[in-house]
Amino acid sequence: MKKGFIALVLAAGKATRFKSEKIKVLYPLLGKSMLQLVLDCLFQLKPERIYVVVGYQKEEVIGSLASQRVEFLVQEEQRGTAHAVLCARSILEKESDKTLLVLNGDMPLLQPKTLNSLINKHHREANALTFLSAELEEPSGFGRIIWDETLKPRVVEEIEATPSQKKLKEVNAGVYLFRISDLLQTLPQVSPDNKKGEYYLTDVIGLMAQAGRKIGCYKISNPEEIMGINTRLDLEKATEILRKRKITSLMEKGVTFYDSSTVWIDLDVKIGRDTTIHTSVIIEGKSVIGKECLLYPFVHIMDSKVGNRVKILTSTVIEKSVIEDNAQIGPFARLRPHNLIKEGARVGNFVEMKNTIFGKKSKAGHLSYLGDCEVKEEVNIGAGTITCNYDGLRKHRTLIEEGAFIGSGTELVAPVKVGRHAYIGAGSTITKDVSPEALAVSRARQIEKPGWAKRKRKGRS
Repeated sequence: MKKGFIALVLAAGKATRFKSEKIKVLYPLLGKSMLQLVLDCLFQLKPERIYVVVGYQKEEVIGSLASQRVEFLVQEEQRGTAHAVLCARSILEKESDKTLLVLNGDMPLLQPKTLNSLINKHHREANALTFLSAELEEPSGFGRIIWDETLKPRVVEEIEATPSQKKLKEVNAGVYLFRISDLLQTLPQVSPDNKKGEYYLTDVIGLMAQAGRKIGCYKISNPEEIMGINTRLDLEKATEILRKRKITSLMEKGVTFYDSSTVWIDLDVKIGRDTTIHTSVIIEGKSVIGKECLLYPFVHIMDSKVGNRVKILTSTVIEKSVIEDNAQIGPFARLRPHNLIKEGARVGNFVEMKNTIFGKKSKAGHLSYLGDCEVKEEVNIGAGTITCNYDGLRKHRTLIEEGAFIGSGTELVAPVKVGRHAYIGAGSTITKDVSPEALAVSRARQIEKPGWAKRKRKGRS
């Protein structure tokens, strides 16, 4: 049975190489910050507790994790990774009989199975320390692992390494599992005697080896997992790896992609079986797409729920809305936040909606704006219909009841109600409620002046 452990995530540094005013660990990859991705990985392993060491922009980091099951430790002055671990000293002293997992907050590609293997090896071998390593063809940026003739390891940071040491391919991943009692005895021996004047946690490996403590190394088979994010190029590379992982997992669950290389799907998105996604589709946030849907090119969906057998046509944007089964949206439709499109409804070309309930089997075919309104079942919205919902101070609602027919070019000046099965004549401006079954027409009388255009032309010559 796997023993429990405590996790310590290091997220205090400014990361100057990233060149940003915003702390690096809060940058998003497919809808989640890199720090959140590290925590999600840890949550799957069910540690007894998770501590996050914060420092630079600590308020922002703590605020971003307000709802998470984590506790925070503050590193007021960032003096290296060993110094960061020392911030947890008072806690570790109370837990000295346990195991501590230490990792960095900028490793979003780590997977639970890798950490699980590291933990199992550590306990199986009864090590004082077990650390993660990898063989890299391009090891630049990582500390190199050096083994002596008795197979005792030490780590040399790249900035301290000699030219021959820099040629070594095995690198330290920056993930460690410590027996806490041994760690507490070793940490005070770490010295800032290096080019950066920092306390390196990597020095603990060599110090423990010299003291004869048992050390293990777990070498991972997939080096991409240990990729840290130090530059914007790293951020792009890591995002692409996560994107491919997400799409592969969806394919394995029965989703079809016509050109997955052009598709962006956030990590929290869920998509049902037998849904087909065309080229250049973007689905963000916590969106849920049902079964047997068709998403055509250039569809963009944000934090929305789409039912089963929904067809969303080309160049449609949907934000914070709910679309029920068998509906059709687009092409070139825009659903701004807080719409409910009910079962079997049709929202067509160049229709914009906001804060609207659109009833079952109702239709808005083209060129209309429906804002702050409720449309009941089987209503026909003619081309060019506009709900005038804003009076300059407040928003007002429009109610269109079941079976009503709204003629083309109609303006509905809210607050206003159109009754059941009422008809609105094309080109009308409706400012008063319309009774059920009635016909409402509101137009200026057409005036024709014979010969006016001819006289006007002569007047110009």
